[in-house]
Formats: sequence, C-alpha cells, structure tokens
Amino acid sequence: MSLPLFLVAELPAAGSFVLSGTEGHHAADVQRLAPGEALLLCDGRGGLTRAVVTAARKGALDLTLDAPTHVPPPDPSITVVQGIAKGERGELAVQLLTEVGADRIVPWQATRSIARWKDAKPLERWQSTAREAAKQSRRAWLPPVEQARTTKQLALTGTVLVLHEEAAEPLSAVPLPETGEITLVVGPEGGVAPEELPLLGGTPVRLGHEVLRTSTAGAAAVSALSIRLGRW
Repeated sequence: MSLPLFLVAELPAAGSFVLSGTEGHHAADVQRLAPGEALLLCDGRGGLTRAVVTAARKGALDLTLDAPTHVPPPDPSITVVQGIAKGERGELAVQLLTEVGADRIVPWQATRSIARWKDAKPLERWQSTAREAAKQSRRAWLPPVEQARTTKQLALTGTVLVLHEEAAEPLSAVPLPETGEITLVVGPEGGVAPEELPLLGGTPVRLGHEVLRTSTAGAAAVSALSIRLGRW
C-alpha cells in the first residue's frame, strides 16, 4: 500500500519536524498514524520527502525526515479549461482531473454554463477539491485552480484542443507537441456554443461516438493524452 501524503507550505530539511495544523489533525486524529509508521510530506511544487512517526498526540505528529527529493514537472503540461457546471458536477470534474494528472485548471464561464459564480466560494471549493484529490492520488504537483474566465477573457496558449461532439478528428490521432503546453477545452452542459468556437481557436476533437458529461469528459481526455504522452 502506498504511503499517505500530506501537504505542507514549505518542505523541511532532513531531521526532526512537527506536523501540526489541519494536516497534523488529519494525520494524527483521523488517520491515527502511530509511531513507526511512515508517510510522505509534499509542498505541492514537486518537493517530496519520506517521514517516520516518532510520537503521536492530539492534532500533531513528531516526525523524522529523510532528505527531500524533487519530482520534475511533466512536459508537455496539460491545462484544462473546464466549463462551469451546476451543482457538484464541477467539483467532480476537478476531482477527476486532478487524480488523472491535469497540471492546471481554469474555470470557464461559457455561454452555455447554467451556473454563475457570484462570489469566491465556488472557486474555494474547486481549490479545496483539487488539494484533497492531489493528496489522495499522491501527486507531487498540486494543480493550481485559477480565477474563472469568460470566453473573451481566455488567453489560450500552446496546442489548443477543444472537445466537441461533432468534431471530425479523434483525440487519438491529433498531433501532439513534444514539449510546451497542451490546452484542453471542456464545455459545460450543452457543450461549446457555435459562436465560441472561432474565439477559442485550436482544433476541435472528439473522444468517440459517445457523448460524455462535462464532469467526466475532461478526465477521459486527460487519460487518453497521458497514454499518448507516455505518462502512463
């Protein structure tokens, strides 16, 4: 079984360390890690170290750390522009995208987005979801979830691929760069509006003959890309 992972703001050097705060509570009181058990500490920016529990108390663990290591970021990176969905579907999309390896997530207030963000709470929920999913999947890199953008506010870079059910070219056949950035655009419920396609640019692609929900389409596409890029 893989070691549980906990996120810290800064990765400490080898030696002694006290894991406290929210992560310490989760490790000591929820997962009930005991002396002699091992875990991973991560800064979410590629820094990673193995630690062994030397003492446990309420809300905190005393640890002995190995020397930290660094996991390089994937290249090319995968940015997902995710259409904002209603209810919990957006958070499910973020969870799945994080687990399968998306490197950056941009919420998109698309023409056909039913939900409208009126305060910071939805963004905070997406960010919290990405954090928990990164821990669950033992990721050394925490994908940032950025501020929501409208179609006109998007500044898409790299190789842009737009998931579209009427696209002629399958994702499995589109040329991919060896380095740089791949930007994957996933529409909300109802898909990408016709007037948005020229503004997005890039290449419309399809996953298959089936039409996936917005909450699962991005994860399926990132998984397919991960195989083609040799990540998996």
